[in-house]
Amino acid sequence: MKKIEAIIRKSKFSEVKKALHDVGVNFFSYWDVTALGNERVGKVYRGISFSTADIQRRFLSIIVNDDYEQVAIDAILKSGSTGEVGDGKIFVYDVKETYRIRTGEKGGETLR
Repeated sequence: MKKIEAIIRKSKFSEVKKALHDVGVNFFSYWDVTALGNERVGKVYRGISFSTADIQRRFLSIIVNDDYEQVAIDAILKSGSTGEVGDGKIFVYDVKETYRIRTGEKGGETLR
């Protein structure tokens, strides 16, 4: 099993969520975060100058069986990309075990 963490633009969240559902990833957690990026150049939008270094993002935490790892990553990459600096990052970790609290069941079946 794998844990996929993705930090994406908030504006792309709906597209990423739909893409994940379309490939069969139907459960994940997410929350809003403020990310500090590498870009230090300010931008002007509608006459208001703002820094692109500190910008609101959405953080996704997804646990999948190994056979869904690349499918989920590809869905995030395709739907979350704008081609601009600041599209985000994806991190992948090994998960040793999972348990379903209700039944005490363990293993990959708990993700289905």
